Amino acid sequence: MGKRKTLSNIFKKSSVLSMMGFALLHPTTISAQNPFLPLWEYVPDAEPYVFEDPDNPGKYRVYIYGSHDSLKDQYCGREQVLWSAPIDNLNDWRYDGIIFESYLDAKGNYLDKSGLEDILYAPDIVEKTDASGKKTYYLYPNNQSAGREGMVAKSDRPDGPFAVCNWNPENPAECVGDLRFDPAVFIDDDGKVYGYWGFKESWGAELDSATMATIKPGTQPVKNLIPNLNQNTDYNFFEASSIRKIKDKYILIYSRWTKNGEFGLPASNYTLAYAYSNNPLGPFTYGGTIIDGRGRGKSHSGKTIVTATPSGNTHGSIVEINNQWYVFYHRQTGTNEYARQAMVAPINVEVQEGPDGKVLISEGEYNSEGFSVEGLDPCKRYSAGIACYYTGPVPASNSWPKFYHSGSYIKPTYFDGNKKSAPSDLQLGSCPVVNNTNGSIVGYKYFNFDNIGKKGKSQAIFGIKPLGVDGTIEILLGSPWKDKGGILIGRIDLTKELPKEYTEIPIHLFGFKNIRGKQPVYFVFSTNSENRSICEIYDFILSTK
Repeated sequence: MGKRKTLSNIFKKSSVLSMMGFALLHPTTISAQNPFLPLWEYVPDAEPYVFEDPDNPGKYRVYIYGSHDSLKDQYCGREQVLWSAPIDNLNDWRYDGIIFESYLDAKGNYLDKSGLEDILYAPDIVEKTDASGKKTYYLYPNNQSAGREGMVAKSDRPDGPFAVCNWNPENPAECVGDLRFDPAVFIDDDGKVYGYWGFKESWGAELDSATMATIKPGTQPVKNLIPNLNQNTDYNFFEASSIRKIKDKYILIYSRWTKNGEFGLPASNYTLAYAYSNNPLGPFTYGGTIIDGRGRGKSHSGKTIVTATPSGNTHGSIVEINNQWYVFYHRQTGTNEYARQAMVAPINVEVQEGPDGKVLISEGEYNSEGFSVEGLDPCKRYSAGIACYYTGPVPASNSWPKFYHSGSYIKPTYFDGNKKSAPSDLQLGSCPVVNNTNGSIVGYKYFNFDNIGKKGKSQAIFGIKPLGVDGTIEILLGSPWKDKGGILIGRIDLTKELPKEYTEIPIHLFGFKNIRGKQPVYFVFSTNSENRSICEIYDFILSTK
């Protein structure tokens, strides 16, 4: 299929990327931190799989199959793109291009009068190996247009391109398939195929292995495979089915609607949970929460608060890479749900043997470090948009609008390859942290200070756009509150006379001579100008070499 499009090739060939500032082009902006893809890329609903690299037999890559938030004013897009990385270098994410679009029927006619492609939601994929060892990949693109809800596409490669394989012979614009919203497909060790789907109602069924699309003749689908949110149980299925088999247990990961007051917060569908069974179609036992996109934390008084976006949807799954389990999911940015970014967190998975054995999956932490499980290097420059903690002066409550931000939040920026339309934010560094009002806190978990701490002090550089407001940014380690153990290591004083343009501000950091290991870093904003943002933060480096 030709040479793949690595990020370095994109940078060399793109005129707009060649003009971008150091913050975007610096290698550390596209490495293993969270989000782990470039910040201008929005791939939610990620299903992670480890497949053999078709161009390097015997080598394996982790592939991320998701929807694509390219429409900007509504969910997803009309194409699905693929990113992958070698399992032995999770810093090296590669853009494999558009793998599927749905806009023509079986006869090559446009699927609607406007000629626009169908919107594609959260997909799944399954690898099928025949008796000769040949592999075929079946993609379930989650097309929800009438007559095409059960669409399936296949390819000889995990990176496509994929072509629809279940057109209705009697109607070239329709597909013959039984899977519906948020499909998930699994091939068991005995060759049987199972499908899962549902929105507010969980379904599962054995599929016909000949079609990979329809329910096996003579079998019936199972309704409420996972009890939904109206059945007064802990399961509270909402959407986002994903299936995995680990040892002899079947694990269904899904988006769960939390109960009002659970975790000390309002109800939300921003969490991934799991249930497990000895059989592919249940009955299932509820397991618990795997990740909470709200980033649950504690306020100064010890109350549970939201430290990220108050609410939103989520979709993802788990995968083992080099003996380490990870949960993949997405977060919301901006002030709506249409700029979602792929995230990852390490987890522990324990599967107890036997029919009564439990599946124990730890809850991952909403973090900035991503695959850098030893902590981020403070001697590298990072976009401010990798923040995992951003709050205002008022904690989340039942009265808050869904995406209300009283303080800091991450502003989406986009790159479409067009130099004329490239936003200034993108030139300076993707996804700045904005709306930094009095009392706002921005945090990063975690940086590793084993090396910098030995020096006791350091010069840092902050890429900031002042906004004509007198204010102060304090940099603390450990906690955002000094009376709760926070260690003040630096301070930036901004005045209203400063130019309202991107400026690199050097400051001296101090106070961590005896600090070692992983520590969270917090920026705390204060000003006497209420309801006014002090500045926008684009990037920073905590220690220059």
